[in-house]
Amino acid sequence: MTSIGQLCLLIAMICAGYAAFAAIVGDRSVRIVVLRGSGGTFCAGGDIKGMSVARDAPPPGDEDDLVAGNRRFGTMMEAVNGAPQAVIAAVEGFAIGGGFGLSCVADITIATADSQFGMSEVTLGVVPAAISPFVVQRIGLTAARRFAVSGMRMNGTDACAAGIAHLAVADAAALDAAVSAACNQILKCAPGAVAATKRLMLRAAGPTPMPELLDDAATCFAAAVRSAEGREGTKAFVDKRKPSWVMQVE
Repeated sequence: MTSIGQLCLLIAMICAGYAAFAAIVGDRSVRIVVLRGSGGTFCAGGDIKGMSVARDAPPPGDEDDLVAGNRRFGTMMEAVNGAPQAVIAAVEGFAIGGGFGLSCVADITIATADSQFGMSEVTLGVVPAAISPFVVQRIGLTAARRFAVSGMRMNGTDACAAGIAHLAVADAAALDAAVSAACNQILKCAPGAVAATKRLMLRAAGPTPMPELLDDAATCFAAAVRSAEGREGTKAFVDKRKPSWVMQVE
């Protein structure tokens, strides 16, 4: 599939994810949403090949696809974060980039011990834009900065210690069992009370409006992708080599 095709598919998936949460926002018959990837991978991140060719800003007055695409992802993240239903993330394989962010907006995150978490954007010369506000809300500024500026990987056990995940289990079968147990516990709770509790807690999380943060994040993301570092980092990823972080004058 071409990079343009991959980017279109990614945008379609983001829009579908947002539409799914928008459709159930007022439906109290839907009690729980479980986020889980296919093929043993939760979410391996964004379309790096698409970023590697998105070098030129659009003409003045035209929509910037990089800003718009990142902002759409932020909108979806906001919808998941603010869903009145209980949201469970079942993480196995990789939770990288956007997957790391999705792990941080679930009410309950359960991971296999050997799963891999990481905010890898800076290793590509780009910015963990849309996910950063949610990561800070989840684990606090100090821990979030550690992972964001290093791009380090951690396994599911370490993700629990950091507060990203809540439970680490041995394997996929244990993940199934833990998700079922969490669902059974949540079903003991009143759906209206769950929705009200989540709304109150999110209001207490911080004074800066999330839409404002995500607007700034999307613009920052597009600038980073188009920078010399972003071009080098994403191209190095596609070329399967280490990037050369030689400072360049823009």
